[in-house]
Amino acid sequence: MQAIEAGGAVGCAMTLVREEEVEFTAVRSQGPGGQNVNKVSSAVHLRFDIAASSLPPAVKERLLALPGRRVSKEGVLVLKSQSERSQEQNKALAMERLQALVEEAAQVQAPRRATKPTYGSKQRRLKGKAIRSQIKAGRGRVED
Repeated sequence: MQAIEAGGAVGCAMTLVREEEVEFTAVRSQGPGGQNVNKVSSAVHLRFDIAASSLPPAVKERLLALPGRRVSKEGVLVLKSQSERSQEQNKALAMERLQALVEEAAQVQAPRRATKPTYGSKQRRLKGKAIRSQIKAGRGRVED
């Protein structure tokens, strides 16, 4: 059993992604490749069922909320790796990308606290606006 460790934020437990939970499919790579391009399936599709995984529920939620089209309606995360020429290297690269996504999802973002601008920052903004206004005023039509 091979597992990839993904560390979370401070105070978070380690999150493991087991290789049994990941499904690989070999597909033909896109782009130029010479004579071998139509014979070799070197690209890899990694499929990871988020709901059926052993990840903590909070991490699953954040993975399901990822933007883009990487997560299907069924809750399956799909990554394609085709940058390398060998299938094994593409598999390793896809697992690294999955690890990075799980690591990112394991980190809890600190809630943003709303603050008001300081008096000094307001004054600097107004001063800049006044200067800009004077510059633009000189561009107006000349009156006789």
